[in-house]
Amino acid sequence: MIGFAIDMDGTVYHGERPIPGAREFIAGLRERGIPFRFVTNNSSHNRQFYADRLDRMGFGVTPDEILTSTVATVRFIKDNRGGRSVYAMATPDVKAEIAESGIRMASEGRPDIVLLTFDTTIDYGKINRGYHYLLQGSEFIATHPDDVCPTEDSYDIDIGPFIRMFESMTGREATVVGKPNRLMLEMAAAEMGVGPEDVVMVGDRLSTDIRMAADAGTRSILVLSGETDLELLRRSDIRPTFVTGSVADILTEFVDSRKLF
Repeated sequence: MIGFAIDMDGTVYHGERPIPGAREFIAGLRERGIPFRFVTNNSSHNRQFYADRLDRMGFGVTPDEILTSTVATVRFIKDNRGGRSVYAMATPDVKAEIAESGIRMASEGRPDIVLLTFDTTIDYGKINRGYHYLLQGSEFIATHPDDVCPTEDSYDIDIGPFIRMFESMTGREATVVGKPNRLMLEMAAAEMGVGPEDVVMVGDRLSTDIRMAADAGTRSILVLSGETDLELLRRSDIRPTFVTGSVADILTEFVDSRKLF
């Protein structure tokens, strides 16, 4: 049995526009009884937001079929830093999702952990508080390392530059949980009930999606519908197992042809 870990931005949609054939790809996986999880580094919203977005586009996905870097980081903290307090730089809905998970949110005094997510509501006050907490000895954890986040027609600044700013200003190195950390792939595998070696990673980014699969020793399919084009692939030392134009081609090229079995 294989399972698909599928990126979202640039892989199944651009902004609010589904990539042609993406809905049929997901429907085809369901028809064939092949498990999948959407795996995204974008931690600016909670899982329900992404489920609603995909539902508007006709994918019919539940929140349980989505693994965000926030959810992965929450699990990492609960499994490895149990009981420690967290100061979260996060949007209100993501902060609520973190609190609802049972993590102890810091209310006063220095927190054990400063957690940086893709906080599109970040301001000087949050930045300065996080800076002082790190100087006082708090551990630094970030949901993912991306420098930019794709939008419908461009890119927005993501949290990578903020990670480097905090590290350079405080001397505290961040623990980064999201892609390309293989933890995301292992968590997706566990949810699907398959071994990590049986996960096929589908994504458009060499530095996160494809590198995670390579580091985990599993297979990957690079789609050319997002960030990576053939020239960027040629210049990269990160090699996917397969390359195709978009997810619309995967069922016929790799599933029904039995290349993945």
